[in-house]
Amino acid sequence: MTKLVIQIPCFNEEKTLPSVLKEIPKSIPKIDIIEVQIVNDGSSDNTVAVAKELGVHTIIENTGNKGLGNSFRIGIEYALKNGADILVNTDGDNQYPSKYIPALIQPIINKQADIVVGNRQTNKIQHFSPVKKFFQWLGTEVTKFLSGEKDMDDAVSGFRAYSKEALKELNVTSDFSYVLDTTVQAANKRLKLVSVPIETNAPTRPSRLFSSIWQHIRKSATDIIRVYSMYQPLKIFIWLGVITFIIGLIPIIRFVIFYFNNDASGKIQSLILGAMLIIISVNFFALGIIGDLLAKNRKLIEQISKRQKDEYYGD
Repeated sequence: MTKLVIQIPCFNEEKTLPSVLKEIPKSIPKIDIIEVQIVNDGSSDNTVAVAKELGVHTIIENTGNKGLGNSFRIGIEYALKNGADILVNTDGDNQYPSKYIPALIQPIINKQADIVVGNRQTNKIQHFSPVKKFFQWLGTEVTKFLSGEKDMDDAVSGFRAYSKEALKELNVTSDFSYVLDTTVQAANKRLKLVSVPIETNAPTRPSRLFSSIWQHIRKSATDIIRVYSMYQPLKIFIWLGVITFIIGLIPIIRFVIFYFNNDASGKIQSLILGAMLIIISVNFFALGIIGDLLAKNRKLIEQISKRQKDEYYGD
């Protein structure tokens, strides 16, 4: 028996939730059970009442507003506990047409992927401004570069399908959003990620996840740098150390040149500045080694956590 759980994190979605639920398929080939799961993130409207009226199977109630990342984590834990084999996460604002769910889960059913991302083809979205399209493209390229996920075409798409194995491997660490967090983790844990093209519905309301594109850029950049640092600290601090070391050599070389030309008087500042930068670079190298050891320890802890999840949720 293969069970599909369709998860919808909601925060005040009473107006759009009926449109989302209306298109959810009632049957999909090779899927025996389809359940809809709402994660109510502190809604103050009638989201829960609407969900119950429309026959939603499961409603998970957060105490207060915990944010999208935490809601996703809470939802996947509940889905695993209740026997989910595949989980699809979609939005409550009806951005993602539910009719694409069969196509989204097909690579998982066929054992071709662990995670499938709905590629919105943002360059074709008419209501996206040129500035937003550019930053969507830039963010995706940065994510691809840092994560190594060459099949990632839309880094911030929240329309995703996860296999049971992927759900047990991933550990969401972000309160803001889980998409960049899980993408970097997927690459480091060798989970197969693919994209499938989708189209989006017209916007129904402004995003509640961020107030402006600049806030989204800031929070997304913070998330991906932090998660990348958790898994690849040696690369980050070695590069910082190398750059600082090279910059530090410049004033030292300047001092040496003047010294051998018997004109070093008054140039001692260059030597001091260079020495300070070299010391900083050595500290970066040391932090890289310490960070790498912590990352190895984190990997061992996650392996233990994965075995515990295997025992608790089943293979």
